[in-house]
Amino acid sequence: MKAQYLGHVVFYVKNLEESLKFYRDVVGFQEVGQIFGGKAAALTSGRTHHELLLIEVGDVPGPPSGRRRGLYHIGIKVGDSLDELRAAKQDLDRAGISIGGMSDHTVSQSLYLQDPDGNEVELYVDAPEVDWKRDPKLVLAPIKPLVL
Repeated sequence: MKAQYLGHVVFYVKNLEESLKFYRDVVGFQEVGQIFGGKAAALTSGRTHHELLLIEVGDVPGPPSGRRRGLYHIGIKVGDSLDELRAAKQDLDRAGISIGGMSDHTVSQSLYLQDPDGNEVELYVDAPEVDWKRDPKLVLAPIKPLVL
């Protein structure tokens, strides 16, 4: 077996509409449709049938903060240039979404934030001038601060 790519992520969410406002209206996924009597929605970037499925579970405990086993964050590519990342930051600022961190990973540059349920989301752009396929060790380069 050989993995081809990560196909999709499924999140349990407190409020489907709030999560759709974030992932659809701010981040820019397209809603494919809703199922389970309107309690779940599939979203896509257009790369595949769905990359994200949101299932409303109501007011149950959310993810614990801090270091723990399990999912740390998901990464969503939003472009290939720092200008596109700057535009994403402006969209987040207009939507009133706080950015928790910004990092330069050499192969990519990233913004870190939380979705309405407290899940960490990395919005990133690839650095087109960095050929990580030719030099895979670049993926492990020290993380540097990013200033936009």
